Amino acid sequence: MTVTHHVRVYRSDEELPREEQLAYKIAQVAVDPVAVEDDVIDMIINRVIDNAAVAAASLTRAPINAARAQALSHPVSTGGAGATLFGAPNDVRTSPEWAAWANGVAVRELDYHDTFLAAEYSHPGDNIPSILAVAQHVGADGAALVRGIATGYEIQMDLVRSICLHKHKIDHVAHIGPSAAAGIGTLLRLDVDTVYQAVGQGLHTTTATRQSRKGEISTWKAHAPAFAGKMAVEAVDRAMRGQTSPSPIYEGEDGVIAWMLDGKDAAYEVPLPAPGEPKRAILDSYTKEHSAEYQAQAWIDLARKLGAERPELRDPANIASVVLHTSHHTHYVIGSGAGDPQKYDPAASRETLDHSIPYIFTVALQDGGWHHVDSYTPERAGRADTVELWQKVTTAEDAEWTRRYHSEDPDEKAFGGRVEITLTDGSTVVDEIAVADAHPLGARPFARADYIRKFRLLAEPVLEAAEIERFLDLVQRLPELTADEVRQLDIVAKAGTLEAAPAPKGLF
Repeated sequence: MTVTHHVRVYRSDEELPREEQLAYKIAQVAVDPVAVEDDVIDMIINRVIDNAAVAAASLTRAPINAARAQALSHPVSTGGAGATLFGAPNDVRTSPEWAAWANGVAVRELDYHDTFLAAEYSHPGDNIPSILAVAQHVGADGAALVRGIATGYEIQMDLVRSICLHKHKIDHVAHIGPSAAAGIGTLLRLDVDTVYQAVGQGLHTTTATRQSRKGEISTWKAHAPAFAGKMAVEAVDRAMRGQTSPSPIYEGEDGVIAWMLDGKDAAYEVPLPAPGEPKRAILDSYTKEHSAEYQAQAWIDLARKLGAERPELRDPANIASVVLHTSHHTHYVIGSGAGDPQKYDPAASRETLDHSIPYIFTVALQDGGWHHVDSYTPERAGRADTVELWQKVTTAEDAEWTRRYHSEDPDEKAFGGRVEITLTDGSTVVDEIAVADAHPLGARPFARADYIRKFRLLAEPVLEAAEIERFLDLVQRLPELTADEVRQLDIVAKAGTLEAAPAPKGLF
């Protein structure tokens, strides 16, 4: 059964044995040799497919071009065979930390992969690039890779369940440093003390502010989780060489909790698997059908339904106001409660529009769907009738939807809300949605066939048909793969695709 650990701040003159520190307890979970259960393996395969899908769709976008160029500037380090890069030929390798960097940017760029929302929010699939890069570098097999990914998901999601970062304007990638370090520790079968040091360094080096997701959102949004994964690889390397970390990193009087989170009087209850308990957290996460912030997923589904049922709602001349009654998080992060004028600016960046539920609801209502490219073009954002309707959409926090957002009961946990549309004739249209259609409790829960369909849709423009089939055949045998096959667990772009993309020059 799950064990809940009480975590608080300790003065330097208080004794806190290493074995009682949260970083050590995380390390103990990482080194537990418990088997990965079949349904968890199936979901890990789904998420490796999902990551490859969204990476394929972003292969020639500017942040990926830059990150890939950086990675290709670094040779394979001496400790192994190196790791592959999304899109590049399989025999092109780089050092594992740089592969984690470039592939991590590709996975996150479109904000289109899996999610888990609780006390904090997260994209736990961000753990996969760094763990896979190390597996390829050291020659680990598929079974070891599966164990490492299961740990990465477990640790990140358990931290997300219990420790809120965004309340203190700390970016959520601070939970990736420890989780990816733990996952790599599992992959390599490191001892508990080494993993403990790596977890501490993984956290210490990845705490940053949330300005990366505020106002005019920059390209760093895609780089932030990749940086955390890169730091996790480097933290493991240092720990393996006997280097130590700030301790206690969470509980120290000058540590993360005391000065970056809830302060010296803080206390958290962190759930972690008991010894011998299978790591099953990944089954509580969910992926995206639409390329937008997760809290927008259900709203896109509701908007396209309303637009199909009531086409007159698409015309701003018929609409007086649209109010989305929703959770605190949705209102203040992607809604009008953020106070960001950029969320209503037709000239805003894609990253900003992706975090604007007024924009997203408007376009999904008018178009009857959502497209990862077409829905974000400047021409689409600047369409006159869209801009007019968009300015009439606001959000409002609703206490009940906030309660459901934070509910620990999966049957009532919700990420949607209630829409109230007032027409110019005085009539109203009211509807609501709790979870996205693709959610496990939604109208059309995602299954293996949906992940494969998503991969084909996003990969077909940039991968040859034979390459699509090669990858799908390989990944669906993940736990049986040899070390050589793990090194082929990448996607190779059509000839000329990467060569046609700009490779910006920098320092390296």
